Amino acid sequence: MFTEIARKEAAPYWEESFVHPFVHAIGDGTLSPEIFRFYLLQDRYYLEHFSKLYELIADQTTDQEVKALLRENAENLRLGEIAVREDFFNELNITEKEIAETPIAPTAYHYVSHMYRQLIDGTPNAAFAGMLPCAWLYQEIGVRLIQSGSPNPLYQRWIETYSGEEAAQGILKERAALDRLYEASGKDEQQQMIEAFVISSRMEYAFWEMAMAKEGWEL
Repeated sequence: MFTEIARKEAAPYWEESFVHPFVHAIGDGTLSPEIFRFYLLQDRYYLEHFSKLYELIADQTTDQEVKALLRENAENLRLGEIAVREDFFNELNITEKEIAETPIAPTAYHYVSHMYRQLIDGTPNAAFAGMLPCAWLYQEIGVRLIQSGSPNPLYQRWIETYSGEEAAQGILKERAALDRLYEASGKDEQQQMIEAFVISSRMEYAFWEMAMAKEGWEL
């Protein structure tokens, strides 16, 4: 199945994400507030386009079940993760001015560009495959971290966003849909789907690195 093959090929990036200093510091509450703030600003850009991509892929796919699932995902994202981020912004007093004046880091820019590219150079199925690592990896991180929780209330709410049953059920639906699409695809498209998933997994690891370094564009 697609998800088993893709997960195996991307395993090194997932395993490094599970033990990354950013993730570890979220769990024990020691993550620098400045780093978390930088992460939130970059993630805001990412999630804005992630939501748009769900809608764009839904517009292009001819599979009615997948079309409905992607639109449901876009709506759930707006009501869930994006809404939680807005609460974080309010609590941390992150203003529209700060958002506008904060440059988008190279990794955030490249990750979003990679996902859009799947729709231009690839197929809707490949684009959908490239979306899965974000939600799936975060859900597994949430499940790991919720076992001990975080002493920082803000970080605890971040963990709870991904550790619940609703998130788990959403991942199961996405995995089942992508496994079905993969089996119905030709070899070239299957390879595109695997590559899109693996690159996204690499970018997830790079996103933690980006946040810890407060990455910028070098002159």
